[in-house]
Amino acid sequence: MDIITTGEGAIIAQTIQLALAPVFVLVAIGNIIATLTQRLGRVVDRSRELQGHYAQTSDAEHDIVVREIRISDQRIALLGHALLLLVLASLSIGLTVVLLFVEEFAHVGLNPIAAGTFILAIGLMMWALVVFLHETRKGTEALRIPANFLEYERDL
Repeated sequence: MDIITTGEGAIIAQTIQLALAPVFVLVAIGNIIATLTQRLGRVVDRSRELQGHYAQTSDAEHDIVVREIRISDQRIALLGHALLLLVLASLSIGLTVVLLFVEEFAHVGLNPIAAGTFILAIGLMMWALVVFLHETRKGTEALRIPANFLEYERDL
């Protein structure tokens, strides 16, 4: 007899199948965390470079450096916040999987709580993605060419 299809083995197989969806979400969150971590590293490197230029600039050039340092600081904070939300989402996914197994083996009515932790995880992930979107907008702002270089007053 196949142990997976009979009795308690069937319950284990069903629980593993049920836990696969949250685990796939956990993998997706891990990939997003890796992306944000790389992005954070680049922003930190750029901010250190800008801090090196800070004392060497003056007037309009100094203003440009300070502006970009401010934006970098905001981006670092946003990325840190998004990473926190993703870690919390990951913990919520882990709790969901634990609750699914406890539900099956202890025969305790935890499915509504497991559903709640899964919904919480998805909500946290969505919130993190909104924060990440805000960070990308800040990044785009930092890359914008200053108006004085564009010379819009000239007809070309």
